[in-house]
Amino acid sequence: MKSEFALAFNEIAERSRLETKTIISAVELALEQAYRKSVTASDAQEIVARVEPGSGQVSVFAEKEVVDDPQDDRTEVALSIAREIDSEVQLGDLIKVDSTPSGFGRIAAQTAKQVILQKLKEAERESQYQEYIEREGDIIHGTVQSYSMKGVTLSLGRAEAQMPRNQQMPGERYRTHEKLRVYLVEVRKTSRGPEIIVSRTHRNLLRRLLEMEVPEIYNGIVEIKSIAREAGYRSKVAVDAMQQGIDPVGACVGMRGMRIQSIVKELHGEKIDVIQWNPDASVFISKALSPARVSGVHLEDDTTPEGRTATVIVPDDQLSLAIGREGQNARLAAKLTGWRIDIKSLAEAAHESIDRLRDDDYYGKLAVELESDRERVKITLGKMDEGKPVMPEEYSTLTSLVNSVEERRLEMHEAELAERRAKLEVVRAGIPESAYSFSLGDADCLTDRIRTILAEANFETVGQVLEQLSMDSDVILALSGIGPKVVENIHGKLNELAADMPEPEMVDEEHDILDDTGIDSDESESKLLEPEVVDGDEQKTKTAEEELEVDLQDDDSTFAETIEQTDDTMVPDYEGDGQDIDKLLQSKDKKKKRRKKRTTVFDDERGVYITSHSHKRSRGQFNWEDEIEDIE
Repeated sequence: MKSEFALAFNEIAERSRLETKTIISAVELALEQAYRKSVTASDAQEIVARVEPGSGQVSVFAEKEVVDDPQDDRTEVALSIAREIDSEVQLGDLIKVDSTPSGFGRIAAQTAKQVILQKLKEAERESQYQEYIEREGDIIHGTVQSYSMKGVTLSLGRAEAQMPRNQQMPGERYRTHEKLRVYLVEVRKTSRGPEIIVSRTHRNLLRRLLEMEVPEIYNGIVEIKSIAREAGYRSKVAVDAMQQGIDPVGACVGMRGMRIQSIVKELHGEKIDVIQWNPDASVFISKALSPARVSGVHLEDDTTPEGRTATVIVPDDQLSLAIGREGQNARLAAKLTGWRIDIKSLAEAAHESIDRLRDDDYYGKLAVELESDRERVKITLGKMDEGKPVMPEEYSTLTSLVNSVEERRLEMHEAELAERRAKLEVVRAGIPESAYSFSLGDADCLTDRIRTILAEANFETVGQVLEQLSMDSDVILALSGIGPKVVENIHGKLNELAADMPEPEMVDEEHDILDDTGIDSDESESKLLEPEVVDGDEQKTKTAEEELEVDLQDDDSTFAETIEQTDDTMVPDYEGDGQDIDKLLQSKDKKKKRRKKRTTVFDDERGVYITSHSHKRSRGQFNWEDEIEDIE
């Protein structure tokens, strides 16, 4: 039994390529289950199986109770036998005893076979998953095993990979046992093992092939900035050198094009354009449209990826080349640069420029400056319409006129954007900040249907909806199921909701002082900057008793009582006349009034009256020191 077990153990370990510990733990668990089944042991009884890999010796230890006279050998053991294992064991103790049955080898093999195989399969699947998850995003080699309408199955050695139809290059035909280099897109963990998805159309396949063929890219001397690819047809790659003196395009192409040709051969004839990246967007766009020649590039940057548009002017004979077959060249250039590209021929752009100079008042001043060029351009356009040859000087005049008008148009566009930004700032200033954090789903004033429509249009907060309604309500009106009356109803209800929202509290010591007196900060500041001047003789005749009497009469009034004290300099308290007090009370009758007490004492040394104020401190406020009033 030992030799058979050892041979089987070694065969399993070699075939599955698993660690010895993993196989031993799976076998021991299987033997424990087999023992429980053979002797009908309970789940409460602890069973431990031990396997010696070298000799194949199998031992099963069962936990049993120590008794004088065992009645059940499965759960009880005699004291004398237990003392041979542990000399200090006592009656009633639990001890693990070697309980390996005599014929356990053959029985265990039959019972544990399925468990062992299942554990080994699970361990092997986990091993495969860990192996290929680390290679995700890399190129792997596979052999075509089978193909069908759903996709191609590739053999990777220990595992299989699937290449769906949408990941196959158009026009490629696959044969059984054909070797392929594919890009590992994703590895999913399933109950049947790892599901590996590979691709031949992914743009990173081209990136990895370039890294393999071009040492400068692999070493970081040349960097791939962006890739635009239409698998099987054409690709554009923008590269840049990280060191001076390096030609990034030449490094990728190689001597006589050997490097790039090997990649083209691997991709079955796919054309690859290698372009040098440039930080200037206009230069980069003109290069991205190669092999077409570009006369001018005019950028309209709205600070958003969707609003970035480049108007490209090309000679008439280069228009079809710039656009490409079915718009392929322009489409790839747009993907490569991240700009929306609008391509116009020079003649078309010239016609539009002349119309703008003639019809639009905004170009009136420019039209006067370009009067002579306009006449020459009209003559040139007439010759082009008749198919007559055009001199290079005439082409230069066309280009100059078009560039001048386009620059003027861009200035107008920037002015419109600035006006829109200014309007947006005004609109946002009128919307409470809390409205932008108030979820639209919590707006009970709107029906569930309206909230659902707005949420589908990517409106998340009340502030966003109010902002859009103020800027352009037609966007909301264009949503399905919303009419003019509904828009007006939404605007009114959300305005009411926003008006009731509390403003965020400002934590400011100066505001806290002013709020304690019950007077607005702006009004208090004006009173402090212009204190009332009172005659000194008239102040001296005022006794402490008279001031206390005035204080008792005006105890419920609200005064601005803030003082700055620096280096024994006294600022007099504000004392306005009756009309000022009435106005102050009328403007602040809704504020909470605080009762204050005032005591006045004459200081003989200073020769001044010192007035002390005390009031109930509100929760969260500071304990302000007594204020001093100089009434000299």
